[in-house]
Amino acid sequence: MPDVPVSHLTAIDSHAHVFSRGLNLASERRYAPSYDAPLGDYLGQLLAHGFSHGVLVQPSFLGTDNRYLLDALKTVPGQLRGVVMLDRDVERETLQEMDRLGVRGVRLNLMGQALPDLTGAEWRPLLERIGEQGWHLELHRHVADIPALVRALEPYGLNIVVDHFGRPDARLGLGQPGFAELLTLGGKGKVWVKVSGIYRLEGTPEQNLAFARQALCALEAHYGPERLLWGSDWPHTQHESAVSFTRVVEQFDALGCSAELRRALLVDTAQALFGFA
Repeated sequence: MPDVPVSHLTAIDSHAHVFSRGLNLASERRYAPSYDAPLGDYLGQLLAHGFSHGVLVQPSFLGTDNRYLLDALKTVPGQLRGVVMLDRDVERETLQEMDRLGVRGVRLNLMGQALPDLTGAEWRPLLERIGEQGWHLELHRHVADIPALVRALEPYGLNIVVDHFGRPDARLGLGQPGFAELLTLGGKGKVWVKVSGIYRLEGTPEQNLAFARQALCALEAHYGPERLLWGSDWPHTQHESAVSFTRVVEQFDALGCSAELRRALLVDTAQALFGFA
C-alpha cells in the first residue's frame, strides 16, 4: 500500500498496540493477553472511526522483541509509525533499519519497575543513539517521578513524550505530587504529552473525565496545542471488558475541545512529531 497523501490525512491515533497470544512474552511482565489484537482489527477500528493514520507502541509484555510491530509497519508503509522498546546495547544499524520502516521513538515503560538512574554511564550509548536518529523518548511512569526523569535526560537534548497525561491519580486532583512540575516542563519546548488513557486515571469514570478536563485545560495553557496529542490506547489492555475504541472517542468528545485544540490533538502535533508525509 503506498503512502497516504497528506490531503487524505483525516486524523492520527498516536497510541495503539498490536500483538498475538502466540508471541514470545517478556520474562518480567505485569500482564499477559488472553486474546489477539492483530493489525487488521486495528486498521478496521481506524477506518470505522474516521482515522487515516496510527502509531503503534510496543507493549511492555513483549519486551524488546519488536518483530510483530515492525512487520505491521511493513504491511502498510506510510500509514503507520512505530515506537519500540530497546536493549541498551542495540546497534546503530538496527536503529537505522527501524527508522527506514517508520519507527520514530523509543518507549521506556517503567510502570511497576524500580526507578532507573538515567544519568548512569550504562544508559549513554542508547540515549545518544536515539538522539542521532532524531527520535523521541517516550516515558510511561506515574507522574510523581516524571519530572526527575526528564531532568536526568536533559543533557541529551532529546524530545520527550509523556504517556497518558503522565499517569496521575484523578482522585488526587491537579495538586498531586509531580503534576504541577509536569506543567512547568511545557516551557522547555522539548516535552510532549499524550492525552490518552483517561480510563487509567485510577478514579471512577466520572472522576477520571472531570480530572481529564481540568488537566487538559492546564496542559494547553502550559504546553500549547502544538505539544499535545491524542491516542486511543487500543485495545485497552487490562480494561478490555469496559472500554472500546468507540468509548475512548466518546471520552475525547466529552472533553469539549475547541476546534483549534481538537485539530492539534488529532492531526497537527502527531503529523509533525512522527513525520507523517
